[in-house]
Amino acid sequence: MRIYIYTGGEKVVGKSGVGQAIRHQKSCLDRCGVSVTERWTADTAAVHINTVLPDSVLTALGARLRGKKVVWYGHSTMEDFRKSFRGSDLLAPLFRRWITFCYGLGDVVITPTEYSSHLLAGYGIRKPVYSLSNGVDTAYFHPDPALRASFRKRYGLGEEKVVISVGHTIARKGLLDFLELARRMPEVRFLWFGWTDPRLLPREINDALDAAPDNVMFPGYVDREQLREAYCGADVFAFLSHEETEGIVVLEALACGIPTVLRDIPVYEGWLEDGKNVYKKLNIDRFQQTVDGILKKTLPDLTAAGRCVAETRSLEAVGERLRDIYRREQILPPPRQTAPAFSPHRAALRRSNWFSKL
Repeated sequence: MRIYIYTGGEKVVGKSGVGQAIRHQKSCLDRCGVSVTERWTADTAAVHINTVLPDSVLTALGARLRGKKVVWYGHSTMEDFRKSFRGSDLLAPLFRRWITFCYGLGDVVITPTEYSSHLLAGYGIRKPVYSLSNGVDTAYFHPDPALRASFRKRYGLGEEKVVISVGHTIARKGLLDFLELARRMPEVRFLWFGWTDPRLLPREINDALDAAPDNVMFPGYVDREQLREAYCGADVFAFLSHEETEGIVVLEALACGIPTVLRDIPVYEGWLEDGKNVYKKLNIDRFQQTVDGILKKTLPDLTAAGRCVAETRSLEAVGERLRDIYRREQILPPPRQTAPAFSPHRAALRRSNWFSKL
């Protein structure tokens, strides 16, 4: 049996967390022995859908005509649609109705965290909803001191203190606080990895980007190799996002062993703890104090504990859990029962029981 991972719309979402999640699903299934395909085949058991574009709806309807099950990944919520692109706040209620319709076409809905699962339940979705991390490739993203030199050479950083963040250049991702943090710490170099078409951004964000302080660099969208370099070569990962359904880049940073500062928002409750595996703060003053403490090494090093969190969400671990969901939802058959080894004693006992019935 195969799982069809629908890749329509990947050109639109390929440089986002959703695009990364699609790639992770392929790897997760491969690592746990489940075959995948990118087209309908005779032995297709179900289709994975990750986007909420119109073509995804047509694919779901096509699956139903074929008698196949639909697994819809709930990456998007109304809450994380807000403060994203021009007009997103105004369109957010309509977006909620649309994604509720889309997810309702699935036989199973999978969403990255308990937090996002709770949000979807509030939308009135009546299909089974499972919480399952998008995962992280801990074999690829891991601490590597050798990458520090290549990262710093690439951007001409020398031994400067460096703070990085990753994501679309939008308000929701905490861009404005990141820029304010840079203004308050002019002796530190700040790099933001990621890019958004300026035509999609509100004027406030474009103006903020134009007025960014001199100690901020915008390398734009980079491949995963350069991103791994950055995680391993910088001194702090400051992810100040206001709303997430999980945050794959957080898992990548933790896997690479970089000290991590997050905004204290509900999505991290239950798996990331302030002062244990990350630092979580609420406002710019606390962000500054924490980043300064990490750079000056006056705060405890939490990176080993952060790496442990990433390992619990490795692609292998996520793949095993995903396979269990398939079996529970009868998408895949249960595991084969291995026949017990031959035992003369048990054989004799069976013969005895048989004769006693004569």
